[in-house]
Amino acid sequence: MNWTIILTNVAMLGGITLILATMLVAATRWLHVEDDPRIDAVEDMLPGTNCGGCGFPGCRPFAEALVGGKVLPGKCSVGAESDHERIAGYLGVDVGAEAKMVARLACAGGSNVSRNHAQYVGLSSCSAATLVAGGGKGCFWGCLGIGDCEVACDFDAIHMNDQNLPVVDEGRCTACGDCVVACPKDLFSLQTQSNRLWVACRSQEEGDGILEDCQVGCTACGRCAMDAPDLIEMKGSLPVIDYSKGPVSAAPTQRCPTGAIVWLDPSQGAQRGQAAAKIIRKGSRRDAPT
Repeated sequence: MNWTIILTNVAMLGGITLILATMLVAATRWLHVEDDPRIDAVEDMLPGTNCGGCGFPGCRPFAEALVGGKVLPGKCSVGAESDHERIAGYLGVDVGAEAKMVARLACAGGSNVSRNHAQYVGLSSCSAATLVAGGGKGCFWGCLGIGDCEVACDFDAIHMNDQNLPVVDEGRCTACGDCVVACPKDLFSLQTQSNRLWVACRSQEEGDGILEDCQVGCTACGRCAMDAPDLIEMKGSLPVIDYSKGPVSAAPTQRCPTGAIVWLDPSQGAQRGQAAAKIIRKGSRRDAPT
């Protein structure tokens, strides 16, 4: 064994490593950019929920964007107005007006008005149930009522009601989008809170056949679109509301025969039109024969 050659190679590798390490240290010092101290200060003024409702992955990236002048404090959907004003005063910028967004559920088919064709037995999860023939609900597009959205919400803004339907507390909702991701039926979406006219159905079935499985399903009759042609357009089997066309009122709900389109009153909840069939049953229809 030639120790001279071995020691020479080791020495060469050591020398190369030392040179590269020195270059790396020098480059780090040369290219290093000091963080703006205002970022830490602004982050401390934010709620620290890291909800993502502002469109950024957390409060730190949002603070960086604020300091960089890319957004205004009002974009934070969780912080109080006083917090927004404090940040604006510190940075010397406007507060900014942002329309509050909330999560909305496109289904009103609770257990008192909808029926199941099969009973799901397994992991208590909507996602798991969906894998088994869609979950067993008569309306394939309807809410399964197991509550993945409630579990996913870190802000206690979603609760299951007595009819196994999720209810969103708009005051607590931060529009983080976790419920949107959690729902395997794609029933949740983020909407501007002030838009109160809402289609509470995602059924793709046309005609009265849907009523055999859900009393409040949209039958695609098109009456709401007829009554508000500049605001509502029928696309496939469902009405689609263009909120930019405004003004928006509860008028299109009045002739809906099932109450599939509703007016979301801030204090009284979903309000159905005069023509909607009355919902009498309070208990479950899950055991009703198909």
